[in-house]
Amino acid sequence: MAVKIRLNRMGAKKKPFYRVVVADSRSPRDGRFIEILGHYDSTKEPAVIKVDEEKALEWMSKGAQPTDTVKSLFSKLGIMAKWNETKSTKKEA
Repeated sequence: MAVKIRLNRMGAKKKPFYRVVVADSRSPRDGRFIEILGHYDSTKEPAVIKVDEEKALEWMSKGAQPTDTVKSLFSKLGIMAKWNETKSTKKEA
């Protein structure tokens, strides 16, 4: 089972916001998910991004792969930098 961290579209027509969720890669975009990590609202100015950093890092350590969009959101929040830092310290140990 491949696990992905991806966006789940919510909201009304023409007024989307997204949940950042952990889901099985085989499930549909807005279908079943394992856990909600946060949310992202691109309609606001500036865009609102709220993610539980600890949960995200925990899931990535378990092997969950973030999609390209989620990866860029995580980079803006500094989560990817922390993830790369933890990976490099594990390799050295």
